[in-house]
Amino acid sequence: MAQKQILLIVGGGVAAYKALELTRLLRKAGVGVRPILTSAGAQFVTPLSLAALAEDKVYSELFSLTDEAEMGHIQLSRSADLVVVVPATADLMAKAAHGLAGDLASTTLLATDKPVLMAPAMNVRMWEHPATQRNLATLKADGVAFVGPDEGAMACGEYGPGRMAEPAVIFEAIMGMLNGEAERPLAGRRAIVTAGPTAEPIDPVRYLTNRSSGKQGYAIAEALAALGCEVTLVSGPTALSAPAGVKRVQVETARQMLAACQAALPADLAVCVAAVADWRPANEGAVKIKKTGDAPPALKLVENPDILATLSAAGPDRPRLVVGFAAETNDVEAYAQAKLARKGCDWIVANDVSVEGVMGGDDNTVSIVSAEGVERWDKTAKSDVATKLAQRMAKALA
Repeated sequence: MAQKQILLIVGGGVAAYKALELTRLLRKAGVGVRPILTSAGAQFVTPLSLAALAEDKVYSELFSLTDEAEMGHIQLSRSADLVVVVPATADLMAKAAHGLAGDLASTTLLATDKPVLMAPAMNVRMWEHPATQRNLATLKADGVAFVGPDEGAMACGEYGPGRMAEPAVIFEAIMGMLNGEAERPLAGRRAIVTAGPTAEPIDPVRYLTNRSSGKQGYAIAEALAALGCEVTLVSGPTALSAPAGVKRVQVETARQMLAACQAALPADLAVCVAAVADWRPANEGAVKIKKTGDAPPALKLVENPDILATLSAAGPDRPRLVVGFAAETNDVEAYAQAKLARKGCDWIVANDVSVEGVMGGDDNTVSIVSAEGVERWDKTAKSDVATKLAQRMAKALA
């Protein structure tokens, strides 16, 4: 990494402050950082802060007598291994998409022959505007890579997609591009990941659900995306933000989750982490069921569709690798082996949810059950389980 060089273009937006942390992470990893600070970006971060962290001069003027005497914008555009735009504002994306060159940042983007990575950040309305989406499509067709945006609260007070990816996530994307495809073994692959609980309505205000937080499924979706995979995350109700670079489809019921999974086919990989409700009320009340003092109403249940078995069924759209999860409270491996045979999937990842802190917590202890036997992993963070599992799946698909 000591030989690698990043040209970092800092656009004008509140998220520009995150460029400072990104610069620190890159320099800590030994990557050189040469910053271009737009005039709008300078309203949010100072040249002095950026120069101090980058340990290099900050460039900002297209018509600099000192820099442009040597055609500075051409040298800048071709001196780095990768050009990174953080934050990529709607304005910078529009200029790059249409080949405008009215300032140093846009001129450099037009003149570069190196890969470009953009981390968009803008108001949700700006992100969803047809013009921005057209520009996004144009830039992707031109070969520009993107990380984010995330979905979440914004400085403007609104909520939705448009929040810039966190510096650590952008850093990982940069390192993956600098390391090349060897670090992205799932590039060109498609995956479906289910996560979280499902909620089965009893009436308009009550429902049946479970204690799943969705953390393990979200971590797996993020780990697969980090290896270059195109991930569709089908999620039940959670309090989690969608991982960067992952397409999230929000659902509530098991039937909605199955429909979303089938709509995401074909895929190379399906990872069914969600804690899907086995049953649902046979009849959903149109109005709130009232307590009358009489005997409580009988709750008749019917079986929900089996998402894992459906995706595992033989057919032209069956993913090459189907992985299920088994959350058990006793006889964990025995139940997992029975589930593997019954569902027809390739692996079962089994864990003991009777252990305090597993459901809703940050750590997990799992066993991988397959036709080859049982592979037991030590207790570790769910993010580490996700990384190790994603690497194992990439090896299986190689």
